[in-house]
Amino acid sequence: MTEQKKIRVTLVKSLIGTVQSHRECVRGLGLRRREHTVEVLDTPANRGMINKVGYLLRVEYL
Repeated sequence: MTEQKKIRVTLVKSLIGTVQSHRECVRGLGLRRREHTVEVLDTPANRGMINKVGYLLRVEYL
């Protein structure tokens, strides 16, 4: 089976003062606090969430 590509996402800005839907996207990506890093699969759903809250994140393509 082929390995799917992954994206490393880090939350670099606080969620205080952000829109509720943006906070939900960050939680949907699995991020919990500032400077928390997770690796997510490179899927259209995850790409959409990353694009929506990109101003809060640092993204690395693996």
